[in-house]
Amino acid sequence: MLPIKWDIPFPAPEKPEFTFIDLFAGIGGFRIPMQELGGNCVFSSEFNYHAQRAYELNFGEVPFGDITKINTDIVPKHDILCAGFPCQPFSISGKMKGFEDTRGTLIYHVFEIIEKHQPKVVFLENVKHLVYHDKKKTLATIIQHLEELGYTVSKKVLNASDFGLPQNRERIIIIGHKDKKFDFSNIKKKSKPALKKFLDKENDFEYLNEPYTILEEQKKQDSGLVFAGYRNKTIRKAGVREGTEHLSRVHKQPNRIYSTEGVHPALPSQESSGRFWIWHEGTVRKLTIQECYRIMGFPNKFKLLNNKAELYKQIGNSVAIPMIKAVAEEIKSQLLSVNK
Repeated sequence: MLPIKWDIPFPAPEKPEFTFIDLFAGIGGFRIPMQELGGNCVFSSEFNYHAQRAYELNFGEVPFGDITKINTDIVPKHDILCAGFPCQPFSISGKMKGFEDTRGTLIYHVFEIIEKHQPKVVFLENVKHLVYHDKKKTLATIIQHLEELGYTVSKKVLNASDFGLPQNRERIIIIGHKDKKFDFSNIKKKSKPALKKFLDKENDFEYLNEPYTILEEQKKQDSGLVFAGYRNKTIRKAGVREGTEHLSRVHKQPNRIYSTEGVHPALPSQESSGRFWIWHEGTVRKLTIQECYRIMGFPNKFKLLNNKAELYKQIGNSVAIPMIKAVAEEIKSQLLSVNK
């Protein structure tokens, strides 16, 4: 379908200053801030059908599907390659052995595009766990392969709560450039906001209608989270410390209740596993879908479609837009200007 430009919330800039491609595009969390900074998206790829539909509704184009089937010749030349790629295990390569040992993983196809088109900047995002995955070998392999492809690489774990969003969402950012090392210290940050400032005044709220306990003393953690209480649902019995019998054995989160005086935990991609309960104005409820998109930084004009389960999956798999924009601003300033 041809783009219907008059009905697209996020059209391409009329006078673009640089080009980029959007791999593992999701619903466009990279594209919105990149376009705001003057970038023209010349290629996009996303495997999930529902995310493709959301992307088309907001940007006027259907992303290419399976990245493993992309012929690199059809990808246009571009300044910045953006990819919030999935983490997959692969072996560590020997020095200067190329990246053939990653064949069969999704990152391999990103490397193929990089090798073919040699973008000025590589901009990657992934979960914080990538730092420690496979005893740190996975991240080391990614960095090594980028270096073998001719890039100087920088990396840092950033938190969405440092960029004006009330969400404790840590992600690793990896930046590669042909000549210069990216300086993360120049990125502009903001103070942690309270979740209560981002909530709907009215909506069809889902309240907790089972017994729960609210703590009299609620302390703010270094992360910005304020643990307010828990559902009175015993999950753990044998071999647990006193006071933890109501918390999940795995990650101790879904049974917890968090105060809106602090930030919200990272939104998960599975709605059933944890739209977390919040303590707000004397009641316990879950975030609405609109609130979830808001605390990820999506503008109000972003169009939502599909059922709720798909919407929660899409936002949980997306990126924190203000954080991506803050990094992209410095990429533009530090790394693109030197190529002019």
